Amino acid sequence: MLGRVSLRGRVMLAYGLLALGLSTVLAIVTWSVVSDYLTSQRTSSAVVVTSDNAAALRYGLFGPPQPCRPARERAECGSPTLLPGVQAMDVLNSLPSTDAAASMLYLEDHWYSLTGQPSDLPPDLIQTALAGSVVQRRIAVNGQPVLAVGVPIGRQGEAFFEWHPLESLDNTLRTLKITLIVAAIATALIGLAVGRLASTLALRPLAELTRVADAVARGKLDARLEAENDPHLGGLARSFNQTAADLERRVAVDARFAGDVSHELRTPLMTMLNSMQLIQNHRAELPSVVREPVELLGDDLDRFRRLVIDLLEISRDDGGDRGSREIVRIADLVRAAGDATAGREVTTVEPDAEGLILQADKRRLERVIANLVENAEDHAGGCKGVGVEAGGLGVIITVDDAGPGIAVEDRSRIFERFGRGETSGRGRGVGLGLAIVARHVQWHHGTIQVTDRPGGGARFIVELPAKIS
Repeated sequence: MLGRVSLRGRVMLAYGLLALGLSTVLAIVTWSVVSDYLTSQRTSSAVVVTSDNAAALRYGLFGPPQPCRPARERAECGSPTLLPGVQAMDVLNSLPSTDAAASMLYLEDHWYSLTGQPSDLPPDLIQTALAGSVVQRRIAVNGQPVLAVGVPIGRQGEAFFEWHPLESLDNTLRTLKITLIVAAIATALIGLAVGRLASTLALRPLAELTRVADAVARGKLDARLEAENDPHLGGLARSFNQTAADLERRVAVDARFAGDVSHELRTPLMTMLNSMQLIQNHRAELPSVVREPVELLGDDLDRFRRLVIDLLEISRDDGGDRGSREIVRIADLVRAAGDATAGREVTTVEPDAEGLILQADKRRLERVIANLVENAEDHAGGCKGVGVEAGGLGVIITVDDAGPGIAVEDRSRIFERFGRGETSGRGRGVGLGLAIVARHVQWHHGTIQVTDRPGGGARFIVELPAKIS
């Protein structure tokens, strides 16, 4: 799965995950420390308040502590007695106001309460306090969280209880939790943004290398990297530029060789063609046994002529011929080239395409139309029509044939040099004609593709960037 993500995406993801991991650890540590501290402080405060109230209650019920009597009466030391006429409820009402939500006293086997119900207290918490120990516990009363605190008041089996609301503490902790989660998410997003920026800066040389390599692949062999002085990428840039320069020289040499060979072949070829024409002019005088071989030889000579012309054309293109651009009315050019090549009227121009113009190399564009129509005539049962309409990049030119069509797996192969549609029946596409078409269409910043023609056969679709005159 990760292999499908681009290098820039992986860098961004790494930064984002690192930021998320660090922020998560920091959030967990912060939450643990702060929540423990706030909870401890709240518990300590509640225990202190309840203990102070218990001391005040003990003073009001039993009076000040009495000194111990002589040793023979020591058994009575520390067992205070209620002051005469003292009412427990009066003492409870006299306690100072605190944040306690309820105050309850268990005295002489009776419960005294201002607010709250003793039944809401856990039995084990009551027993612990009555046994003489200070105890506290978080409980829920009527669905609200509270901290219950029990403090003995000096006599065995008697204790004072309060519970303190924890809603404020819980709200504080909830706000802290949300804040930490939002901070972690924000930090992860910032990490992604930093990763994008870092990847853009770090991968800029790689993007430049990709751009230049793509230009070389598209035939712009003079494209070069400008990072030769970079301390880190200088070696790669120099090696790439040297390779591109060697490739450019090799292609130029090959193109020059093909051009020279083609030029050298033209003279003997013209001699053979003229001689063949002379022989065909006297065909009636030839013995019948010789006529068929002569016709076959004439067909091969014509094919040889086309191959030499194609070699000259593609060697000119490989050699860096930049051509010349001029304003061309597409409908007129396609109509002239298509009808002339087919030897009959085959071109249909839609009304919305009559005014379309294009900055084009007229010779190259005529060659595109001529080669497509010639391919249909010679290899696909004849040209069924050439269409021109507005759309796509600007103008769409279609060339239909009456052949068996082209298999999907062959539709890119036939545009290669000497490419052959292996599964398309008659081996169409042999030679350089369609390779020249693809090169010239690309030169005009257009596209070409092959589809099935409605009713059978193949349809070549050329899109070119045209505009209304």
